Amino acid sequence: MKAVPLLLVPLGLLAGCAGGAPPHGIEGPVALGQLAYAGGPRVRPDRLIEDSRCPADTQCIWAGRVVLRATVFGGNWRKQVDLTLGTPVQVADGSLTLVAVSPERKAGAPTSPHALRFTFAFQGGL
Repeated sequence: MKAVPLLLVPLGLLAGCAGGAPPHGIEGPVALGQLAYAGGPRVRPDRLIEDSRCPADTQCIWAGRVVLRATVFGGNWRKQVDLTLGTPVQVADGSLTLVAVSPERKAGAPTSPHALRFTFAFQGGL
C-alpha cells in the first residue's frame, strides 16, 4: 500500500468542500418576481423590457438583446436598474451582470415573459 503525503490530505478535503457556493456570485435562474442572491446584493427581476434575441432555429444579422428591469437590494438600500444581457452595471461596490436568459427563443413560438429564467453575476464587494 502506498503512503499519501500528509500535506496532500488537507488539500483533498478542501477540494471536496468547494462545491457549495456558485463561483463569482452567480445565482439563478430565477423567474420574474423571484429574489436571487448574487454574491453580495439580492436581485429581483421585475419586468422584461425587451427580448429581441435571434431565435435559436434561425440565422440573423443581429443577435438581438434582452433588457430587464430589476430591483437590487443591499443592506438598507435598494435601487432599480435596467440590465442588458452581458453588460455590467455599477451597483454599490461592484458590478452586476445579467449573464443568461433561458429558454432560447424559437421562431414562431412566442415565449411568455413569466416563462423566462434569469441568471446574474456580481463582481466586487471585497
